[in-house]
Amino acid sequence: MDPVDIARWQFGITTVYHFLFVPLTIGLSALVAGLETAWIRTGKTAYLRATKFWGKLFLINFAMGIVTGIVQEFQFGMNWSDYSRFVGDVFGAPLAIEGLLAFFVESTFLGLWIFGWDRLPKLLHVMCMWLVSIGTVLSAFFILAANSWMQHPVGYAVDEEAGRAVLTDFWAVLTNPVHLATFPHTITAAFVTGGMFMVGVSAWHLARRRNIEVFRPSLKLGLAVTAVAALGVIVSGDLLGKTMTERQPMKMAAAEAIYDTERPAGLSLFAVGTLDGDEEIFGIKVPAVLSFLSTGSFDGEVQGMNDLQQQAEAAYGPGDYRPFVPVIYWNFRLMVGVGFLTLLTSLAGLWLLRRGRLPSSPWVYRIGVVSLTLPFIANSAGWIFTEMGRQPWSVWGVLKTSASVSPGVGAGSMLISLVALTALYGVLMVIEAGLMLKYAKAGPPTEEEVAPADPTDDDDSERSLAFAY
Repeated sequence: MDPVDIARWQFGITTVYHFLFVPLTIGLSALVAGLETAWIRTGKTAYLRATKFWGKLFLINFAMGIVTGIVQEFQFGMNWSDYSRFVGDVFGAPLAIEGLLAFFVESTFLGLWIFGWDRLPKLLHVMCMWLVSIGTVLSAFFILAANSWMQHPVGYAVDEEAGRAVLTDFWAVLTNPVHLATFPHTITAAFVTGGMFMVGVSAWHLARRRNIEVFRPSLKLGLAVTAVAALGVIVSGDLLGKTMTERQPMKMAAAEAIYDTERPAGLSLFAVGTLDGDEEIFGIKVPAVLSFLSTGSFDGEVQGMNDLQQQAEAAYGPGDYRPFVPVIYWNFRLMVGVGFLTLLTSLAGLWLLRRGRLPSSPWVYRIGVVSLTLPFIANSAGWIFTEMGRQPWSVWGVLKTSASVSPGVGAGSMLISLVALTALYGVLMVIEAGLMLKYAKAGPPTEEEVAPADPTDDDDSERSLAFAY
């Protein structure tokens, strides 16, 4: 077995699994902060109960995200040492800032928020969660800056003697055109994830008519946030598609299964090709639409993979510079299709709630519960499309994936670590699902449980730490 393929499988499995938690952490942190703000402004106990309920689920997800994210750093050193050696000077800068600044903000103020109930002033306490939310966004900003550099390397020079890339312009890395398009797309998708998670759990409780005073506003909030964020995903996705057409034309040609350059180019609705993705057998296209989406003109030219392959061979030497078309093509459609389905679901939900009444049909709530999975499917498909569409490059046009793997690690060692980590992540999945289901079904605390402590009670021995689970 090829060590490169094993290393890629391991990295793909662990990163896709980790990315299940990241968008939910970003989206849910802001929603929890918003609910607590509503409680402070209105004084309604229902908002406080909702804050503690969703806050508990957020903490479980946050902890699992940290656990699964630690493995990523080890993988760079174990399986991708040549990659780490080459890009370390550039790639390490944004990741170091993310760890020292953004994650420090998240962890510090989350700790204050957890143990600050009944100890910190209300405004200071809610500010802690808003700072946690800001920290998650900052983390995404710097991590995406590093990833976008792999998609479109800028602000660097290659030290030929040392055989590595050297950072020359950090500001260029942060303002990378791919990064500026990717960041809003990812953040809006995170809010869709948080919103639909809130919709799914709320629908489960409302179907049983439990804690309506808590889950009715939660359902409305989740649907509204999802609808607005989904529109943001569409707008930012259009910008990102145009950016990729300019910076990574091979990826976008594979996404639309365009083998020969077309002017105008039709949008592919369905295509069947050979198993290796080298040739299209049958396809259905909408004329000229792809040209408009890619270039802003219905008469725009979209380059095909065959022409781009010839250009790549002339620039980089012999080799196959096309990604695996079937995976790229169908993951792109899965991402876009599920994204639009999520938007339609949120709009339909808002329409059903327009008169302030709850739907009576059980099928409405069943659809709401199932819709919880939609953003996770779209996020995973989008991540796979982004990373596999870059192949055969680990750094686009600079460093191939085949030249990035650790030379001293054999296939046997990599296979052992692949099996071990996959099994470990399977166990973590069971634990995560069990905890989420347990506390999601348990529902919010009662009004008595969230009542403020009696200030005349001086017996601290009978009081437990607030919000400690």
